[in-house]
Amino acid sequence: MKPDFLLLNGRVHTMDPRRPLASALAVSQGRIVAVGGEDLRDLGGRGVQVVDLGGRCVLPGLIDAHIHLGWFALGLREVDLRGCRSLAEMLDRVAARVRVTPPGKWVLGRGWDQEAWPDPRFPTASDLDRIAPRHPVALTAKSGHALVANTLAMQRAGVGKGTPDPKGGRLGRDPSGRPTGLFLEAAMELIRRAIPEPDAEVVADALPEAFERAWRVGLTAVHQMGDLTTFDALQRLHADGRLGLRVVQYLPLEALDHALGLRLRAGLGDDWLRVGGVKVFADGALGPRTAAMLEPYEEEPDNVGILTLGREMLEDLARRAVAGRLPLAVHAIGDRANRMVLDVLAAVGGVGLRHRIEHVQLLHPNDVDRLAALGIVASMQPIHATQDAPMADRYWGERCATAYAWRSLLDAGTVLAFGSDCPVEDLNPFLGIHAAVTRARPDGYGGPEGWHPEQRIRVEEAVRAYTRGAAYAVGLEDRLGRLAPGYLADLVVLDRDVFTCAPDAIAGAQVVATMIDGRWMYVGKTSPLW
Repeated sequence: MKPDFLLLNGRVHTMDPRRPLASALAVSQGRIVAVGGEDLRDLGGRGVQVVDLGGRCVLPGLIDAHIHLGWFALGLREVDLRGCRSLAEMLDRVAARVRVTPPGKWVLGRGWDQEAWPDPRFPTASDLDRIAPRHPVALTAKSGHALVANTLAMQRAGVGKGTPDPKGGRLGRDPSGRPTGLFLEAAMELIRRAIPEPDAEVVADALPEAFERAWRVGLTAVHQMGDLTTFDALQRLHADGRLGLRVVQYLPLEALDHALGLRLRAGLGDDWLRVGGVKVFADGALGPRTAAMLEPYEEEPDNVGILTLGREMLEDLARRAVAGRLPLAVHAIGDRANRMVLDVLAAVGGVGLRHRIEHVQLLHPNDVDRLAALGIVASMQPIHATQDAPMADRYWGERCATAYAWRSLLDAGTVLAFGSDCPVEDLNPFLGIHAAVTRARPDGYGGPEGWHPEQRIRVEEAVRAYTRGAAYAVGLEDRLGRLAPGYLADLVVLDRDVFTCAPDAIAGAQVVATMIDGRWMYVGKTSPLW
């Protein structure tokens, strides 16, 4: 059989231990049919598109193991607050949107990070009231675990001095007990329930732009966390043949009973859209200091964070999920939350299920080896380490020796699956690979060797976590994550070889072309296909 595509003269990192490096690939009907060198040139002929890669680097299509796809897509239409260097800059960006929005309409934004400001205080309703007295405003923090709303938004939501803190959440309050406009963890829902909810049609309309952004950075598949509206939108696009990425959907906790009632199991679906398991939150995040800790935060002796689920409740739902053959993906950031999740998963078992902990940002030293021993995947986002380093040092202190501990986890035999947590962090996986390999920040924080350089890993290990590791986490290691005969033809062509270039140059890697299912989804201007 003649192939559809013949890719020659490349530097192909297959991620296949049987043949790690090749120079040519043959693709037919959406699959890799041959991997080799000049010997594959004979497969060319009439009807075969031959591409001379010009020595360019080729990797398997990269997989983002933790993304909020609908949130990202809708966020492209909201006020982008990432990179704001001060409260004043944030307010300027919001004010610009207010000026072009009819009075009474909601103004939404995402991405503020008070820790990046000269005065790292949380923003308040009074700050927003100065620029938006006639618009309800709700701005979600970069972490996704805090939200600030103005007075009109709180009035729309019915929030006032008598509003109690909800279970698993907290309102910021002034000395008189009046809400300041800050909402942490579950308390954010007090405001969100008042915001008109985008339906699946709106999300489906927004997703194609997100697909294109993903192709441009080499992503061919994602693990979508929670959010049934996005799942609905993805199903609509799939039915219409317009799904631009392979997606594994993790269901939110509120869908567990429905899934069990339907006897829904992980793996239902096809190679484009399938069910992965159930996403659960065990604690908060470092940014708002709500990650659950064994010992108090530095500088905050009374704060040990928030467990959003207690041990008994987590164990109950875990037992039910395991009985229904649904693996768990549990958000856990603080060392206390991670220990509780490990204890629960050890108790409930689930042979053959690939449970995972999302983030695993801080582990007690006694718990580092436990993920491998229990067969739990560490679903981590390397860019969190470099972004969070100053904040982690400030609030976790010496505990940071086992924070974002990729080297220690790999040495213990843990499977790593890397992602971005986009839109919390940048979608670009090469920023993640750079962070994993160097643990370096542009401002030099942490020193020339990077922040806690003992936890750095090799390029091959980082790429493996974005390919084979991410595929393994969802049971797709037999068709995704490597370039080998019989595997799906998902690949990315780069402008440089990230395995051999200077480590500092990895972050600047540019995608030349992206193929999914044997089709070129993105072709850049410097591509040999242009």
